[in-house]
Amino acid sequence: MDRRNRHYSLSLGILFLAVWAFLAVAPFDRRDWALENALVFLVVPLLILTQKRLPLSRISYTTIFVFLCLHEVGAHYTYAKVPYDAWFQALTGTSLDGLLGFRRNQFDRLVHFSFGLLIAYPIREVFLRVADVRGVWGYYLPLDVTMATSMLFELIEWGAVELFGGDLGVAYLGTQGDIWDAQKDMAFATLGAVIAMFVTAAINLSLQRDFARELADSLRVKRPEPLGEDEIARMLRKRQRGQK
Repeated sequence: MDRRNRHYSLSLGILFLAVWAFLAVAPFDRRDWALENALVFLVVPLLILTQKRLPLSRISYTTIFVFLCLHEVGAHYTYAKVPYDAWFQALTGTSLDGLLGFRRNQFDRLVHFSFGLLIAYPIREVFLRVADVRGVWGYYLPLDVTMATSMLFELIEWGAVELFGGDLGVAYLGTQGDIWDAQKDMAFATLGAVIAMFVTAAINLSLQRDFARELADSLRVKRPEPLGEDEIARMLRKRQRGQK
């Protein structure tokens, strides 16, 4: 990592630590705050440990930083009780929920949408640099992983409710009485990722000379031989020849 990227990521890390410490003071529900921060305790050390071998771009670090800050706001108040409407009324004198016809607290929808919008690009960067994907797959696979991760979050929430139950489970799940909450959360995350990949593709289309050729080449068949049982048979024959 060059000095400029290192200083930038360090500055973001210090700033996030300050945000985290500020929002860690007197959260609305300490147990829910601790449960929500399990994500932070997993992601932040992972970013630190991989920084030397796989330093991300400043764009990726910035989008991750913004998402984690939004998540910390939700952890402080619990997602269902973030007082964004009160903040908006204090600034404008008008209810945002009333203006847009919202009947529930929509902060969790915002964060799920932001997950797709902000995290799909770092996922794409990892795919391009580690798996060396190109063309169509450089846009589809980040979308696919975003959708799968969003589904995994919903399963974790379900497991947490089954494990802890009571008020903690309700606070962590944050459905607010919507029986389709999980499906809508996944849909918003998917929408955010689709927008992120379309924007990325539009930028690459305008700047990358071989954009169309790369897309076409990524769909070209590289191995015409079928796999499955045929590949197993080939491996068995190769193993048998090696034993003779």
